[in-house]
Amino acid sequence: MSQHRPLPDPLAAVALRYREQLAETCDLQSLIKKAPESFSRQLDFALAGSEFIAQTCARNPQHLQSLVESGELFASQSQEQLTSLSETLDSAEDEAELDRRVRLARNRAMVRIIWRDLNRMASMTEITAELSAFADTVIQACLDWHYRALVQRFGEPVGRDSGQVQSMIVLGMGKLGACELNVSSDIDLIFAYPESGETNGERKTLSNQEFFVRLGQKLIKTLDAQTADGFVFRVDMRLRPHGQSGALVQNFDAMEGYYQSQGRDWERYAMIKARPVAWSAGGQAAADELMQTLAPFTYRQYVDFSVIESLRDMKGLINRQVQRKGMDLDVKLGEGGIREVEFVVQLFQLIRGGKEKALRERQVCKLLPLLEKEKYLPSGSGEALLQAYIFLRNTEHAIQGYQDRQTQSLPMDEEGQRRLAFMLGFDSWAEFYEVLSAHRTLVNEEFQAVIADPDAEAGVDDAELANWLGLWDGTLAGAEASAFLAEQGFADPDTVMQWQEELKTSRQVLAMQASSRTRLDAFVPRLLACVASQEEIDRGAALKRILPFVQAVARRSAYLVLLVENPTALNQLVQLSAVSPWIADQLAQHPILLDELLTPESLYSPPDKDALRDELRRELLRLGWDDLEGHMESLRYFRSAHALRVAASEVTGALPLMKVSDYLTYIAEVILEHVLALAWEQMVSRHGFPAQEGGGEAREPELCILGYGKLGGIELGHGSDLDLVFVHNTWASGATGGEKSVDNLTFYTRLGQRIIHILNTQTVSGQLYEVDMRLRPSGNSGMLVASIGAFEKYQENEAWTWEHQALVRARPVAGSESLAAEFEAVRGRVLQRDRNLAKLRGDVIDMREKMRSHLGTAAGREEFHLKQDGGGIVDIEFMVQYAVLAWAHKAPALTRYTDNIRILETLAQEALLPEAGVLQLIDAYKAYRSTGHRLALQHQQAVLQGTDVFAAERKQVTDMWRQLLLDPEAS
Repeated sequence: MSQHRPLPDPLAAVALRYREQLAETCDLQSLIKKAPESFSRQLDFALAGSEFIAQTCARNPQHLQSLVESGELFASQSQEQLTSLSETLDSAEDEAELDRRVRLARNRAMVRIIWRDLNRMASMTEITAELSAFADTVIQACLDWHYRALVQRFGEPVGRDSGQVQSMIVLGMGKLGACELNVSSDIDLIFAYPESGETNGERKTLSNQEFFVRLGQKLIKTLDAQTADGFVFRVDMRLRPHGQSGALVQNFDAMEGYYQSQGRDWERYAMIKARPVAWSAGGQAAADELMQTLAPFTYRQYVDFSVIESLRDMKGLINRQVQRKGMDLDVKLGEGGIREVEFVVQLFQLIRGGKEKALRERQVCKLLPLLEKEKYLPSGSGEALLQAYIFLRNTEHAIQGYQDRQTQSLPMDEEGQRRLAFMLGFDSWAEFYEVLSAHRTLVNEEFQAVIADPDAEAGVDDAELANWLGLWDGTLAGAEASAFLAEQGFADPDTVMQWQEELKTSRQVLAMQASSRTRLDAFVPRLLACVASQEEIDRGAALKRILPFVQAVARRSAYLVLLVENPTALNQLVQLSAVSPWIADQLAQHPILLDELLTPESLYSPPDKDALRDELRRELLRLGWDDLEGHMESLRYFRSAHALRVAASEVTGALPLMKVSDYLTYIAEVILEHVLALAWEQMVSRHGFPAQEGGGEAREPELCILGYGKLGGIELGHGSDLDLVFVHNTWASGATGGEKSVDNLTFYTRLGQRIIHILNTQTVSGQLYEVDMRLRPSGNSGMLVASIGAFEKYQENEAWTWEHQALVRARPVAGSESLAAEFEAVRGRVLQRDRNLAKLRGDVIDMREKMRSHLGTAAGREEFHLKQDGGGIVDIEFMVQYAVLAWAHKAPALTRYTDNIRILETLAQEALLPEAGVLQLIDAYKAYRSTGHRLALQHQQAVLQGTDVFAAERKQVTDMWRQLLLDPEAS
């Protein structure tokens, strides 16, 4: 990485002059002989590029000498060096000695770091990391020294309530917090301590507040004061609560109260990079507590697009400052500068960091690739921004390293330009400036893209929007409003006016705060314009369906901002609500699902089972097994989000019926896998692992969850409940090994109860699934969790015919694989029994008649119940179940599948039913189910008006029913 080019004449002359000065204070030739061969060339680069190095080494030649002799100049900073520095500062006899030692250490460190930077002996990220680690070490050592000195005078600060010794936490903000400190940076700090109280000194005591204020003042003076030896770091405390007018140090409660009630958007931006860099009296736990306290202020639990507008305002303020002060050449604040790259990153962090913990990373260089990988930035943009950022930071370092000054302005003089260009690897200023300009142009384009005006992005005409604004605020009213709405394609303008009035006078809107009402006033006109722009929808019906959603988010107006800032999401909201009231209701009940509308490419492409499993695993990695509430809420969001994707894909035709059921079933299976794991971990943490016969413990659940009905048949619909049965093969005489030991059977009963609790419980996000356990052996009176042996015995000796019918659609969906194989074997044996066909037909017909009389359409009503009426879905299902029970003993392939379609196909393949008749049943079954799905998404019952609806299909099903079950010859 080192520089190898010879210095041009002007810079060579500068280096020669500084060499001669240095030779007057040290034996330079002897030093060159001791050093590696490249040292002489590195020395010329350092002297030519940094007046600071030349002057510092001339005043204190021991810095350069010790750096060369120790080898520190030629290697990365080690932990041993930082430990040695800490010990050196710790042993200072008095405050004056501490100040002197820390300044000499700083000057020596800066010579080393700037030298390595100019000579490209380390990357930009290595340079900033070493500077930050040096700062951390210095702050901690000086804090410790002053804390000990104050404790000797006043005693230890003790909490009033806890009685524990209190620590002062030093938060590093900005580049220090992100471990991105530059070569001449100030450090932004905030001081805090946990609890009020007073010191326990014998002679004199102070309140904890007074003690920590003194400690903070001492620390600032040691770091910031200019002495004959220079300074350490310029300290900026303006980021603390209330800024310069606020207390220098605050306790945790005061800080939390401030940020909750008065914290501003720019303070959220600042808090992204906050990091505890030092603490007194072993305050690691207190530092962690402080960060947990501040996290809800920084990161919202929802997708928060409200930050975009504040970022636009902040950038506008900076732009005006740049223009006013003539700072266009500032590589940090100027257009396309470092700050714009940081803004791009911070924007996504604040929008999504509440939900996606990975985005809480502080370092820009790590976040840019992540943002591109997760598709928040277009392909290639993350890498391009990263390269631009590195170039800009290297430029900043070269500017600052010249005189150790905190400036980011490009030099205006020819000599300075020549020096800067050469140090960055260019032969001329023009060549350097061309590359710099290209990077800045790219940065500004990417920045403008992420804060773009959403109306311009959506192609909204200002004049047209003005009409919608007028319609909402009442300046466009009466006949003129009706005429405008008619022109915009609304068949019934009065419906729109009524919708507006209902919304304006709703309790939720009347109770809105002024800021939220402003957001609503921006949203509604854009919503109306979006509805008007849709083709082939009932615009009035769409608005009526969206009204509950708007009322639901009135007090959580960040969702309105999300839609204003994302015309694509608003368009999806309108389109999906227009075609499905079920989707509109889901969004009204769970507005957090709006996040799914932001990326149509994923909205209409549900992931397969493996991808679902991986996504859920990554989502829940952040949660411990003891956080039951966190898991339950995350699982409910996961299910709702993916069910929304499936519904959106279904209503738009992106997924066929069979795939819809597949995906809904995958979602349930992945959730059941995790729920079992969660329940297991919680049970074993309380009771220990169940014992196994012959010794040892069961480290994995010896339990299998069986899916029956629609889950077993891979035919789940929207809102379907789950028919489940639990079986185990634990050692019945064993017990668990924990302190709260229970017998194995009790353990598995409680495990089943815990699974049902996780699935069934109503939380703020609703219910995960409604669970039906009535299909277990002996129904509601039976054991909640049966052994596989008891299950087989029941099926062989006690089960009714309808229970064997149910077994046709049963399959393992989660749990022990070996137990699943045992169940499959039991199922096969039961279903493949040779049965009395006359009795079987009688049982099936009797059960079907009972269902039809209780659940079907009443006599005389001209309706068709898709599921329960003659010729409907249940007739097909019963025929399939009868066929399996009747013929599986001679055609075992009938027990291979649990879904009706593949069983029907197998019946044709085995020549047990005519192929033409089977195809008719399959077509009718698909048509019925597709219609049922559509009606469910329209919030309608599975009942169709008229006796002639599906007449051909019903006749085909009825004919097959008669042939198979009523005509003995058919058997």
